[in-house]
Amino acid sequence: MIDIRNVSKWYGSFQVLTDCSTTIRKGEVVVVCGPSGSGKSTLIKTVNALEPIQQGDITVDGISIADPKTDLPRLRSRVGMVFQHFELFPHLSVTDNLTLAQIKVLGRAKDEALARGMKMLERVGLMAHKDKYPGQLSGGQQQRVAIARALSMDPIVMLFDEPTSALDPEMVGEVLDVMVQLANEGMTMMVVTHEMGFAKKVSHRVIFMDHGRIVEDCPRDAFFGHTEQRSPRAQEFLSKILAH
Repeated sequence: MIDIRNVSKWYGSFQVLTDCSTTIRKGEVVVVCGPSGSGKSTLIKTVNALEPIQQGDITVDGISIADPKTDLPRLRSRVGMVFQHFELFPHLSVTDNLTLAQIKVLGRAKDEALARGMKMLERVGLMAHKDKYPGQLSGGQQQRVAIARALSMDPIVMLFDEPTSALDPEMVGEVLDVMVQLANEGMTMMVVTHEMGFAKKVSHRVIFMDHGRIVEDCPRDAFFGHTEQRSPRAQEFLSKILAH
C-alpha cells in the first residue's frame, strides 16, 4: 500500500531524512516512534507529499508521489491525514467540516456527503454534536471529528501525526479507542505516536527513528519483547519510556 524507497530530504543544508526505506502492506498498522526531532512527522508528511522529497520515491497504492504527472490532490483525497492540532475549520460547524471536502474534492452531491459524514460522526460517537463549532468541543472531541472527516473521504490508508500529543491526558483514551477500532477493522495505518500502550496493543510493526534515519523496522513483539537485540539507541529509548 505504501512503499518508501531511499527517501532523503533537506531543509536548506540541514538533512532531515536520510535514505529512509520501508513498506506498509494493506491492512497493516505501523507505529513510527523515536525521540523528538528524529524526523517522524516529516516522514509521515512525505507520504502524501505535504513535505516534498529531494531523493528517492514513495508510492501509494502503486502511484508515485514524485512523478510530475501524478495528480497530488486526487491522491491526497485517498490518504486520510489526522494532525496533531486537529486542523478543523473553526468558522464551520462539525457537519460542514465533514462535508466540505467530500463536495469540493470528491464531487459528491450534498445529500450523499451529508449521509457519509453523519455515518462517520456516529462511528466516533459524536452525533449529538453535529451542529456545534470546533471551539465548543473538547480537544478529544475535536480530534475525533478530524478522524471522522478523514474517514468521510473513503481513504485507502490513514496517516496519524502525533494525534494525541496536544490533548489533556483524560482525552487521550477516547481518541485511541477510535484508532484501535479502525485498526481492528483492517484499516491500513501509519501512526507517529509516543503512546507505547497503543503500539503494543494494535501495531503489527514498529519503526524507530533517530536523526532522520530508520534505525529499527521490526515486528511489534520483537521491538518490545527482545530489547537486547535492538540498537543501542533504541534500547536507551525503550529503557526510558518503559521504565514507568
